[in-house]
Amino acid sequence: MGCLLIVDDDRDHLTALCDLMNASGHTVTGFENASDVLAFLQTSRADLILTDLRMPGMTGLELMHAVKQRDIDLPVVLLTGHGDVGHAVEAMKAGAEDFLEKPYDAEHLVQVVERTLAARAARLEVLRLQSVIGAQADATLLGRSRAILELRQRISAIASLDVDVVIIGETGTGKELAARALHASSNRAEGPFIAINCAALPEAMAEVILFGQAANAFSGVGGARHGKLEAASGGTLLLDEVEAMSASVQAKLLRVLEERQVERLGETCLRPLDIRVIATSKRDLRLVDGFRADLYYRLAGVELRTPCLKEMGEDIPLLFSHYAELAARRYGRVAQAVDWRLEQYLKRRAWPGNVRELKAVAEAHALGISTPSPVGMFVQSSGALAERVAQFEAREIAAVLDRHRGNTQRAAETLEIPRRTLNDKMRRYGLLSSKSARSNDTY
Repeated sequence: MGCLLIVDDDRDHLTALCDLMNASGHTVTGFENASDVLAFLQTSRADLILTDLRMPGMTGLELMHAVKQRDIDLPVVLLTGHGDVGHAVEAMKAGAEDFLEKPYDAEHLVQVVERTLAARAARLEVLRLQSVIGAQADATLLGRSRAILELRQRISAIASLDVDVVIIGETGTGKELAARALHASSNRAEGPFIAINCAALPEAMAEVILFGQAANAFSGVGGARHGKLEAASGGTLLLDEVEAMSASVQAKLLRVLEERQVERLGETCLRPLDIRVIATSKRDLRLVDGFRADLYYRLAGVELRTPCLKEMGEDIPLLFSHYAELAARRYGRVAQAVDWRLEQYLKRRAWPGNVRELKAVAEAHALGISTPSPVGMFVQSSGALAERVAQFEAREIAAVLDRHRGNTQRAAETLEIPRRTLNDKMRRYGLLSSKSARSNDTY
């Protein structure tokens, strides 16, 4: 929900608009002239301006230009009469977010406002994320979906508790990122963060790498060597893919974690350890054959789960834009905005590789190496004439919807078909979102 400023010199229409937006859960302030809006913005903030185009004194277009000089990211949506459509199109080119022609569909107006607010929030989130790129980037969990918010809340709740943690999640869901966020939020943030890929540990050297060795412990081996556990003292040790650890190493690790002391190979003295251990796995460790139950319970003081990408649906365009922007900046390219068709495709793609796959696709898109194909989600091409015609129809409908930003009424008029027919075709081709139904109420 957002803070809306509604401007209209018609008091009855202004009241109706304010009531509609209030009923939709937004905070609303109404104005009968545009100059009062500028005065309001000197001391207060807003998330969106909804204004009539034709007004005495300062017009809606003049208001938009004045607002953009102060805050270029503050979206403006225009309401126009039939004869003002040409001016509204010019306003769109000048920076207006959208325009609606009177009389308009009330539910569609609410959806335009919500979509615009969501787009603004996404832009602000990308800017926030870009501001922390650098030292904190590795500890940033991206997204605003419920799944990510819940993960952030759990991390925040346990960060100060010096307990070991198990993080479970599918490949590419950011388990290491969650571990780094946990470390960065803890009182160990100034200490080291040591990550070990257990699946890549060479069997013959695993114990030396983890526990270290004394000087001359073996023939041909020179000075003493500390292990990864000692290196992590004062900070956090990440055991990535811990389920791949051998049985013998599991047994020795269990003892180390119970005593919080480590004995280097070839030594008899115990060295104290001050570490927090975070273990990650693609599977529930209790169901992994060969993984010790007692080690699981020692590690799992708390268990976290990283969500797969399909649980973060509303975050997918945001994440795609973020990674594409980073890649474009890194290689001196201009990032392309995510249009309506691409957004629908991104939300419907399966993403078996989760965020890791999405990041790779976004980077390739930013570099012009490959571009996700929205048409591919509609129909599978074949030599059959009917399917080729259907693919053409789906592509044309998608293009018109994109041109009208998802407005089915305007799209149906452009295509010269009834809106009900358009909705049926959108449903058939996977273009109809849950919010596409429209009411016939007008204001």
